[in-house]
Amino acid sequence: MSKSTNIYGTRAIIEAIQAGKEIGKIYLQKGLSNPLSKELEKLIREHGISVSYVPQEKLYKLSDQNHQGAIATISPIQFAEFEATAEAVLASDRPALFLLLDQLTDVRNFGAIIRTAVCTGVDAIIIPKSGGAPVTDDTVKTSAGAIFNIPICKVDHIKDALFYLQGSGVQVVAATEKTNDSIYDLDYSSPTALVMGSEGKGVTPGVLKLVDHKAKLPMTGTISSLNVSVACGAFLYEVVRQRLK
Repeated sequence: MSKSTNIYGTRAIIEAIQAGKEIGKIYLQKGLSNPLSKELEKLIREHGISVSYVPQEKLYKLSDQNHQGAIATISPIQFAEFEATAEAVLASDRPALFLLLDQLTDVRNFGAIIRTAVCTGVDAIIIPKSGGAPVTDDTVKTSAGAIFNIPICKVDHIKDALFYLQGSGVQVVAATEKTNDSIYDLDYSSPTALVMGSEGKGVTPGVLKLVDHKAKLPMTGTISSLNVSVACGAFLYEVVRQRLK
């Protein structure tokens, strides 16, 4: 973990949150129970910050600093406000393209997806406030700087964004193996939001129930799935192919 983007100690993290810093993720030592740690946990809940409770050994692996049982990563970007971003995108003359990442956890996959999203004209990326990959130095590096060229919005839950976009006339398509429909069976010429799931479990069942369409990539080899960033690239370039006709 890069020292330049971390905050160490419960009081320092509390002050950073209260000062409006963009916190990527907080690592708290398991079993802490004191007034200061309880105050921090209250702020974490109020601000919807991603948190992991880890053993003390894990914290020392993350950093050799005097962390006092708490380490926070500072996001290197400023997140965009979702509704304002969506409204601006939908006001454009060309069909919108949104990318929703449902519980994606690997920061390098996140960075690779951001890079592809910028290359394919995605208007905005939407991620949940908690449960997803934080924006770290590795995310920035893997994105090759593309992260600074696209709005990234945080929402309380992916469902919140899904309902809003559907209500605005955007079709929502989930990339999933749990369907008979191919990626090539759908029409992406209208405003579209693509949902990609986590590396291990895919799109969560609750989100799958709400999407307008489900689509999968045809697989002809002995491996049943692709890396999520590769799969995302295949979906996004099918959108590009159709829209360039």
